[in-house]
Amino acid sequence: MKILVLGAGLVGDPMARDLAAEPDFNVTVADRDGERLDRLRAEFPVTAMQRDLSDPETVRSLAAGQDLVINAMPGFLGYRTLQAVLEAGRNVVDIAFFEEDPFALDALARERSAIAVVDCGVSPGMSNILISHAHHQLDETDDALILVGGLPQTRTWPFEYKAVFSPADVIEEYTRPARLVENGQVVVKPALSECERMDFPRVGTLEAFNSDGLRTLLTTIPAKNMREKTLRYPGHAEKMALFRETGLFRTDEIEVNGQRVRPLDLTSHLLFKEWKLEAGEADLTIMRVVVEGRKNGVRRRHTYDLFDTWDAATRTHSMARTTGYTATVTARMIVDGVFTRTGISAPEAIGAQPACVDFLLAGLKERGVVYEQRVERLEG
Repeated sequence: MKILVLGAGLVGDPMARDLAAEPDFNVTVADRDGERLDRLRAEFPVTAMQRDLSDPETVRSLAAGQDLVINAMPGFLGYRTLQAVLEAGRNVVDIAFFEEDPFALDALARERSAIAVVDCGVSPGMSNILISHAHHQLDETDDALILVGGLPQTRTWPFEYKAVFSPADVIEEYTRPARLVENGQVVVKPALSECERMDFPRVGTLEAFNSDGLRTLLTTIPAKNMREKTLRYPGHAEKMALFRETGLFRTDEIEVNGQRVRPLDLTSHLLFKEWKLEAGEADLTIMRVVVEGRKNGVRRRHTYDLFDTWDAATRTHSMARTTGYTATVTARMIVDGVFTRTGISAPEAIGAQPACVDFLLAGLKERGVVYEQRVERLEG
């Protein structure tokens, strides 16, 4: 089985390593960074190709000789990369988290008889799957809540934050208006709004604020109330709001001393060093998904908790593990014929099939990513 991983960054690299450990997989990794590729192929049996993946024709050519592709490109390249893979007629698991509507490519995927699972990370991704899984166990879903955050284990002033994604992708969480569901209606609120403090075991007090992470859930799950909140160490949201209101996240060009510059580009450049999660630097991922509704007239609450940390044995960051392994186990699900739906599929399509959820949770557990589940009967 030939599998192509597009991108060898802090998430793409662990995905390639995980897949390369499978004797039946012939793994190819493509990236423009030759040093990344050299490190990877020095340790694992992968074929490394140094390519400019911003060119759709290059992507189509690379994908054409593969059985399955994993798209780990940055968000701003994600949609056209997925389109190029589908034009090559390949099955694909996507973690690019692009802004465009993936279902605009559904007809193309069906025409090519391709299986394409998008938003297949931790959140979006597992959050969607677990909400869908709980929803399909209820007769009626009232409320769904996602609390999620990736954090450094060591808090370092001034930001107390590190990321495995590019700063520009992270900044979108602080600028893109958050779409929520309240009383059955989609409402829009500013990112970083309704900030509140919550206590979590093994971590302590964190702040939670509105973010635009529901994505496809807005149309696939008929809940009365639904929202996602991002988790950070206390004080981070206020700093990001200050940056935003100052204009440091603006995407339009301004003139500075005769030079045209986008404030976002400058801010991203400056934050890259501050926010970069270095090799060997420990991080953690926290997620709680809560779904409430009724089954046979009885109110029930389904809760899923994740607490994951840096894996010293494999030297793999937690956010890379929780995001990347969701995608690689889903890839195995497709290879094994457990998930067979052609066209564009949101993660909720996996959550609607108990066999797929069991496959995914078991595969993640084998890799040390464990979701604790509990179901409670509520009064009223």
